Amino acid sequence: MNAPAPKKKFGVAKMVGVSLAAFAFTFSLVPLYRIACEKVFGVRLEKEAVAAPVNGKANVERTVTVVFDGGVNSKLPWAFEPSQATMQVHPGQQYEASYFARNESDRAIVGNAVPSVAPARASGYFSKTECFCFTAQTLAAGEGRAMPVRFIVDPALPDDVSTITLSYTFFKNDAQTAQVNAPKGGSHLPHAAP
Repeated sequence: MNAPAPKKKFGVAKMVGVSLAAFAFTFSLVPLYRIACEKVFGVRLEKEAVAAPVNGKANVERTVTVVFDGGVNSKLPWAFEPSQATMQVHPGQQYEASYFARNESDRAIVGNAVPSVAPARASGYFSKTECFCFTAQTLAAGEGRAMPVRFIVDPALPDDVSTITLSYTFFKNDAQTAQVNAPKGGSHLPHAAP
């Protein structure tokens, strides 16, 4: 009675299909987060540097408080936090802030930072000219590193916005982490005796 073989094949195919679907869903979380923030909530998450405004002059009579926040996704064994909680800035001037990340695992891990700016209507007036979030970050086991961000608040920021929160969430980049930790120089399989 070997009749159940087609059921086994169907069950294996079903398990493989579910596994592939779970992998695809996990891989798409960061892009889905970006789409939700930009399209649904109106929060701009740029991934490249913007040029400093050339025609705008700094408004030294106005001060805006920038609050810094940072965290990691539960799958990423890193500590990540801003080096300072707040900064007083004048719109139109460039400033630099710093975050600090530490890999608390025993192997190299690659992470991607996803930024957000609140309130949502202030996101169009907050420009990052240099940022660690523009590229993937690799930290060796136990490595810690300062991660600077340079930014400018546009002088056209509405007068009723006096506080802007810059927040980052780091996510593990599974594909690049696997590449970083892959054995070098080919296969290390034992050879069969002749």
